[in-house]
Amino acid sequence: MAFFILRRLGVMLLTALCMTFVVFLLTNLPPNLEKLAKTQAGSRITDTEVTSWLERNGYAAPILLRYGEWLGVWPADLVTDAEGTPIGGRCLRGRSGITSADEVPRYCGVIQGDWGYSTKYRVGVAEIIGERLARTGILMFWAFATMVPLALIIGVLAGMREGSGLDRSLSTFSIASTSTPEYVSGVIFVVVFASSMVGLKWFNGSAKSAVDGVTFENFTLPVATIALYGMGYIARMTRASMAEVMTAQYIRTARLKGVKFSTIVLRHALRNALIAPFTVIMLQFPWLLTGVVIVEALFVYPGFGNALVEGAQNNDIDLLLAVSVVAVVVVLVTQLISDIGYAFLNPRIRVS
Repeated sequence: MAFFILRRLGVMLLTALCMTFVVFLLTNLPPNLEKLAKTQAGSRITDTEVTSWLERNGYAAPILLRYGEWLGVWPADLVTDAEGTPIGGRCLRGRSGITSADEVPRYCGVIQGDWGYSTKYRVGVAEIIGERLARTGILMFWAFATMVPLALIIGVLAGMREGSGLDRSLSTFSIASTSTPEYVSGVIFVVVFASSMVGLKWFNGSAKSAVDGVTFENFTLPVATIALYGMGYIARMTRASMAEVMTAQYIRTARLKGVKFSTIVLRHALRNALIAPFTVIMLQFPWLLTGVVIVEALFVYPGFGNALVEGAQNNDIDLLLAVSVVAVVVVLVTQLISDIGYAFLNPRIRVS
């Protein structure tokens, strides 16, 4: 088992390096850098001034060297004037009042905890990412706590009686929820439960006030929108797995011995039926992290997905890069946890 985990960690590290380099390359394409220079220095600057701005801010070096600087494994170049006063470079971004080159760190990458400087918010990217992740984490927690139990209950109830009226009804609901995008269900929820059109003003149509404090009124609709869309797929997977397990030979033997049906389901069928849905459930984490972009925009909630949109709209390269890389790392970590959990649940994988 230890070798299995070490091998997965090695693959995860290699995949992370490849994916982060691809994201770094795409966000640092020459058109993006030129647009960034004109956004910061003026849209009417000449090509020579664009080149000068890029050199002064550490964007002119070869892509591999800048990737090493961003990781923190290669010392960043420091631009100084004729008197030796620092005037530019990656490690100088966001730092003021520095008069000596000795005050500027040589390494300022992700390994050192420096994610760059946001050109839109004029603060360190790490500060923005931490704040936005905390907000989206709260939304993810409540959506996950609502979605997974309901999906498992629906899937188990449908799989227990395959082909029955209850199975057909719950399966239809699962398919309908998965087929309805968040921007459709979210708008319906707002119209029905938060507007004067129907008159049921039970909840707030905006979650912006949740930044100051989460309440039942301002958080119910975004949580319901996410949970409704995500539970259908988990329920369908659980239903298929449960239906397969209920036809197994050991289940038939238990039923012929006169064991109670509830005991068969809870003690014998449920654990084996949850092996396949476990992977699906773990894969909901990266979807919840990046897939809430629409929900956060619809309900005006300044979370992690909203930071991704703002970074793209304002060509905030460091912010966009950090958001993308965090999303990649979350996907890899959840897949690692999924593989380890699957190995614990399935003895055949542990033996092999």
